[in-house]
Amino acid sequence: MRPFNILGIQHIAIGNENKQKLEKFWIELLGLRKVSTFKSEKENVDEDILSIGKGPYAVEVDIMQPVDPEKTPKVHEPKLNHIGLWVDNLPKAVEWLTLQGVRFAPGGIRKGASGYDICFIHPKGNEQFSLCSEGVLVELVQAPPEIIEAFRCY
Repeated sequence: MRPFNILGIQHIAIGNENKQKLEKFWIELLGLRKVSTFKSEKENVDEDILSIGKGPYAVEVDIMQPVDPEKTPKVHEPKLNHIGLWVDNLPKAVEWLTLQGVRFAPGGIRKGASGYDICFIHPKGNEQFSLCSEGVLVELVQAPPEIIEAFRCY
């Protein structure tokens, strides 16, 4: 039996060579509100965190550009970079999924841009870990207690 639950979408991440173009569309035209920024040379990302909705059901739209377009990870390729999913027990999810043969991206569990513990499921399998997210980078995000409680009825 699976020892964790996926609760909902925490965020989607969209990349571009120029974050200003993304801001024009997502903030100016669609009206999403910017709640914070995050920049990491190590992760090669300059990111604005936008929000749709309120409370535990809010979903982030992270708009990103690379700090250096020649370095990896290339946060602007593909444009729909990854999907973040709330999980109620990240360490158990990683342990169980690894035992099932799921491949995780390097870096392990660490703090993400919004301050929650995160890790990434690799979009491609390999010989050792053949199960993957089949072309889509998936970020698992440890849900805080209020998110777990809000989604408990689902």
